[in-house]
Amino acid sequence: MAITKIHQSGKDPMRLDKGESIFFAREVEHIKSKTYDAKPKELKALLYIPINTDAGPGARVITYRRFTGVGFAKIISDYAHDFPRVDVYGVEESVNVHSVGTSYGYNIMEIRTAAMVPGSNLDSRRAATARRANDEKVNDIAFRGDPEHKVPGLLKYPGITETTLPADGVGGSTRFRDKTEDQVLRDFNILTDAVMIPTFGREVPDTIFLPMQAYNFLANKRLGDNETTLLQYILKNNPTIKRIEWLTELSGIGEGKTDRVMVGKFTEEQLTLELPQPFEQFDPVQEGMEFSIPCHSRTAGVIVYYPMTIAYADGV
Repeated sequence: MAITKIHQSGKDPMRLDKGESIFFAREVEHIKSKTYDAKPKELKALLYIPINTDAGPGARVITYRRFTGVGFAKIISDYAHDFPRVDVYGVEESVNVHSVGTSYGYNIMEIRTAAMVPGSNLDSRRAATARRANDEKVNDIAFRGDPEHKVPGLLKYPGITETTLPADGVGGSTRFRDKTEDQVLRDFNILTDAVMIPTFGREVPDTIFLPMQAYNFLANKRLGDNETTLLQYILKNNPTIKRIEWLTELSGIGEGKTDRVMVGKFTEEQLTLELPQPFEQFDPVQEGMEFSIPCHSRTAGVIVYYPMTIAYADGV
């Protein structure tokens, strides 16, 4: 690894001696391997949205096709010639791929001081912070999109179904906390119906995402004298819903800055988070008395192939 690159000013570079250079190269490689394995569990887009890297790091545009079959079959006679004809038509759509960048670095004295002390290591927290910053940006793009670059986010994706929950809680409220247990259970059925009915049962939702306050209410609301919470009861008895999670991103994004609930089926057949280039780190670049390590990834945000497989309601 070259560590003695010339300054951008064109003057003679500040050089590390052989031992310092070997130490720095070894440390950087060790830090890279650690941050590649970072698993930020609370960044839920990276957990719950299937990630697709098939486009490859050189992709500038991702094009996908959405196909629909049309036609029917009928009962025919033994000598029939009028077989009904079916066909398939498709719509082609494209999304642009964008780069996400950040960096971290070490100055000459930090490297030399660490190299002088046996068993000493460079602080890896800067690298971990760079990885965290990259993942937070990708997570934010996945959920909220990026209007400036015309990247839609999952939480307001074009074409997903909007449904309305009855305003029959205390004071005409639509919030779960203002409703009875039976009303909340009915609302969950309304949410699942918002996916199943328009798709004639072809799409069956298995996941509900709630704003944190609504999730905490369900997780702490006891059913009478029973130790079972309302959240546990729904997961056990709802025939389709297998996962209920909270998302902080759902708070305040609904109509009138209300909280939003989202329901859908989150498999790679329905949607993907496009990451043609996952997080990577480049070789150190000398800038004055500092070595900077650029970090990079590429994303096209979320693609929802079947928007009707996802529905939402505001005011929970």
